Amino acid sequence: MGSGVLHQRRRPSAGRVLAVASLLPALAVAGWLLAGLPLLLAGRYTPLPATVLGLAVTALLARFALHRPGPLIETTALRTGAVLAVAAASGVFNALLHSEQLAVRRDPATYAQYAAWLAGHGSLPIAARAEAFGGADRALDFGSMGFYQVDGAVVPQFMPGAPLLFAAGDWLGAMLLTPAVLGAFAVLTLAGVVARLAGARWAPLAALAFAVCLPVLYTSRTTFSEIPSMILLFGGLALLHDALSRTVAAGRAGASRWGEGVVTGLVFGLAVLVRVDGLRDVLPVLAFAGLLIALRRFARPEGAVGPPLLVGLAAGAGLGLFAAYTLSRPYLAYLSRSVQPLLLICAAVLVLTAAGTAAAPWLARVRRPGWLPGAGAALVVLVMAGLAARPWLQTVRRTPETREDRRTARFIEEIQRANGLFADGERLYFEESLHWVAWYVGVPVVLLATLAAALLVRGLLQGRSSAWLAPLAVIGWTTLTTLLRPEITPDHPWAARRLVPVVIPGLVLLAVWGLGWVRDKAGDRAGDKMGGKAGDRADDGGRGKGRRRRWVAGAGALLVLVPPAVTSIGTAFTPVERGEAAAVAALCARIPPNAAVLVVERVTGERFTQVVRGMCGLPAARVRWDPDRDTAPEHEVRRLMDRVRAAGRVPVVLAAEAAQVAPYGPPRQVMALVTRQDERSLTGPPDGTWSLRINVWMAAG
Repeated sequence: MGSGVLHQRRRPSAGRVLAVASLLPALAVAGWLLAGLPLLLAGRYTPLPATVLGLAVTALLARFALHRPGPLIETTALRTGAVLAVAAASGVFNALLHSEQLAVRRDPATYAQYAAWLAGHGSLPIAARAEAFGGADRALDFGSMGFYQVDGAVVPQFMPGAPLLFAAGDWLGAMLLTPAVLGAFAVLTLAGVVARLAGARWAPLAALAFAVCLPVLYTSRTTFSEIPSMILLFGGLALLHDALSRTVAAGRAGASRWGEGVVTGLVFGLAVLVRVDGLRDVLPVLAFAGLLIALRRFARPEGAVGPPLLVGLAAGAGLGLFAAYTLSRPYLAYLSRSVQPLLLICAAVLVLTAAGTAAAPWLARVRRPGWLPGAGAALVVLVMAGLAARPWLQTVRRTPETREDRRTARFIEEIQRANGLFADGERLYFEESLHWVAWYVGVPVVLLATLAAALLVRGLLQGRSSAWLAPLAVIGWTTLTTLLRPEITPDHPWAARRLVPVVIPGLVLLAVWGLGWVRDKAGDRAGDKMGGKAGDRADDGGRGKGRRRRWVAGAGALLVLVPPAVTSIGTAFTPVERGEAAAVAALCARIPPNAAVLVVERVTGERFTQVVRGMCGLPAARVRWDPDRDTAPEHEVRRLMDRVRAAGRVPVVLAAEAAQVAPYGPPRQVMALVTRQDERSLTGPPDGTWSLRINVWMAAG
């Protein structure tokens, strides 16, 4: 198998279009984040400066990344057109069936409310507006699900990268359609990586297999962070491939590669600004940068990319960590059990990379044993076999220690009862993680990817397939660590989002490379078996080889496409939580414009406190309640209503039932939404949706 990237030979214009188009999504996302973060930190994230600066930074990144006429993808206009058509169809399909998750029940609505606040105010933290309630009070809680009360203000959960992107969509009146656009970008990005590493003939197949996969549909329809993370990580792989290809083609170890190297590192590093897990995902890039720096000692041309790649990676990841510390510190505290070990692992990788770089001359003299390539390939197969057998060898459990652990355990028990399973909230189902992957991409993709990974590891240990070193390191490391510890509530399709940034696109990439290898081997075998005279044998052998290759490619394409499509069909045409946008708009219209809103019931408080504050533009707070009660004490509510009146505002009380607001005034139902929600399946892929009813009652005092 070749890399699929050659010098200009056939249809260079089509190859140039695919090469550039598949890089632009990552450059655009990186440029917007680089422009948006300083504006947000300065409290000036507003449409005009963000657009002007974002376009300028994106153009600058493209100038450094695309200005050299490097090696082109060998392809045809038909294949390039097919990739673009799949990406566009993906975007349109998911836009038509987009979700409207605005009531804060799980992470998508938290991201949506975070983005809505940024779009409307351009700064953090979120103002609590305690003065509307007569000042701070022991009974007032300005936090809610996904939003922490800190020092008299409200701090949103999660990293700011994805909300910065969704806020731009909000300025255009299309925040809920932005994930579909990003999903189309992700399809295009993966196709570009496939064309570079496996050959352009497989790019349309990989794009379609990725696009129809249920977790990709799921995360392309609502405000998740996984798709932007995927764009940056795989866009970084494409940029790195091109930078190394140009450097090797130039043949000069001292050639200046600072511009494209720094851009590549920045794109990788900014994945940390989107997700904390991005720090884990880019660790192999750190080690690879160290390897490139070591190669400079041996006058290897690709070594010139190492220093700028390291600088860009450190800058991008540093921006992400700085944003996490300044804007998301409560979130980091919540994730401390995961973040602290991750930071230790990062430190260890940094030390090992530095040591390996320093010891490069000595390591180069060590002779690799002849058995090492075969052992490496066997290890890949054994790891995958171990993950497949894990459910029969291990049951992953966690004893609840914190309040969040106990809450998660109760939630898992509720799902188990709904699924007809024995209630055991300590079960995490992480041992099933490879089976999750097989549900969504199909067993053939898993097998082909395993075959490809084994062959590529063997080739790398034999000193071949060097273009695959960084991609295989990123895919292998992140896939293994994700499958060992998904660290997510294990209901589906919810848990499937963990597989989107690297695992699923990585396996699709490997699978189509593996299919290409099988196709080539099948054709070679057909030619070897031909008999007859020499001339006839050559003609018949060529025709037989071509037929066998076409048959294998066609059958393989069906094996790659049909299983994920079959899994997705049960939910692909059913949008979830539709009607929430109109319901929230109606809720806001029914609350008096000079109100201060007191939410007196637990579920409504979790779902709507930030909605009222961010989307209705009104001060809102929950009234603290006993842990054993779902509603706040009446005497406390009345006392707070008096304080609101004294502050010159109208006290408004919200709850889920009429009886819960009746003591404070005539009840009025301000939301009666009946819609669909995601299924919560623990032991199989989701094949439908569940009903969802949301009621909100109001009393104005």
